[in-house]
Amino acid sequence: MIRVFVADPHPIIHKGLKAVFRNSNEISIVGKGLCYLDMLDYLNSKKVDVVILELELPGFEEIRTLRRLKDQYSNVRFLIFTSLSEEIYAISALKYGASGFLCKKNPLKRLKDAILKISTGGVYITNELAEHMAFNEAGVNQSALINRLSEREIQVLRLLLSGNRNKEIAIKLSISDKTVSTYRSRLMEKLKVKNLVEMLNKFQNIDLDMY
Repeated sequence: MIRVFVADPHPIIHKGLKAVFRNSNEISIVGKGLCYLDMLDYLNSKKVDVVILELELPGFEEIRTLRRLKDQYSNVRFLIFTSLSEEIYAISALKYGASGFLCKKNPLKRLKDAILKISTGGVYITNELAEHMAFNEAGVNQSALINRLSEREIQVLRLLLSGNRNKEIAIKLSISDKTVSTYRSRLMEKLKVKNLVEMLNKFQNIDLDMY
């Protein structure tokens, strides 16, 4: 039996998942938490195989936290089950240690498939995400484009690629939300992309520490 802990701030999610897996012979919902500290308390005291994690869980500050969780709870698999955009956040989540990513808009059967796959050491992504990740930048000279950026623009770009939202970037860089929006617009112009999704597609795997 796969022991699953659900970390989500919405009671309706807990109720719904408990009902879905109540009669399962493979998956058991053994615990729930409404905030990050609830999850840590449970992981420190009970055995869990899979954590279903909402990225907007109170207290869960940024996607990079996944790396620390994976180091501390090496036997636990983290499955991101979120309302946030797959195109924007999935690659960062997988990069920092998640074993799978699924938007809540997907059928619940996919959630079951994801739990079963990652519990045996696999990585779960949807077909749509696989196609998205395979997108080919077709000849764009990324290094040349990044070399055109200022130091501050690279800082903003690094935070965007790590999955930070405008408000989080503003706090970390001690600037206003409006200034962050200005930098985003400037980055899209200089990097020759039309939106944030395209920016993530083209520059997600670039090592910005080189610049």
